[in-house]
Amino acid sequence: MEADKDLQQVKKRLLELARRSYTQGVYTFTPFLGLSKQQAYHEIRDQLSYAGCGMDGGSPLCERKIIRFGDVENWGYVDDYPIACMKIEPLNFKFAEKLTHRDFLGAIMNLGIERDMIGDIFVQEKEAYLFCLESIGSYLSEQLVQVRRTRVKCLICEIPAKLTTPSLEQVTFSVASPRIDGVIAKLYNMARSQSQELFGAGRIYINGRLTENPSTILKEGDVVTVRGYGRSVYRGEQGETRKGKRRVCVEIYR
Repeated sequence: MEADKDLQQVKKRLLELARRSYTQGVYTFTPFLGLSKQQAYHEIRDQLSYAGCGMDGGSPLCERKIIRFGDVENWGYVDDYPIACMKIEPLNFKFAEKLTHRDFLGAIMNLGIERDMIGDIFVQEKEAYLFCLESIGSYLSEQLVQVRRTRVKCLICEIPAKLTTPSLEQVTFSVASPRIDGVIAKLYNMARSQSQELFGAGRIYINGRLTENPSTILKEGDVVTVRGYGRSVYRGEQGETRKGKRRVCVEIYR
């Protein structure tokens, strides 16, 4: 399968970066990796740990992340992740369109920028914050001047406070058990059979790791990502209903 071949290529590259970091005494970095490629890292993490490794996307809210190899204890210094935060805003808010994540991403990709150079994009009303490689920050500032029909400016900025702390909406509902398929079905208002299909499609992640078992029991604090639907934090049980069902609490990322 093509997906398996891609993962093998990612694993090979990770092993190369770890070896180069360790033998040359330098920090090495991947480009931005989505959840599916991060799975390759999780599967061989034990083989990479000798080099020292970590992940960051620019903000605790980011799903797309860069992996860094290097050992601060042995080298005595830290090389920061090469991530820039960019603010994209309309030149005239009054006449600006309401733009979507797809609109911003499309405008950036139309500049000839590869997807792995771009991290997460957070749309806030008519503006957006983008995480990208530092190496393309200046280029974006000069070239990203329009999104759809809206004229914009793009500037390197500090990470705003609203992107360091998640905005969460708490919901409670009843399920037969804290099995992940049942929780997902209830949370996104779908049939249990529909939620189970998502596992076979490789769209369910717990704490950043691919989960293919629909009978997995959620633990308090688990972060669940359902690609195409959203992300949430399972906060545990809050008792039983009169009919013996479990009352559970979930916080949804907004």
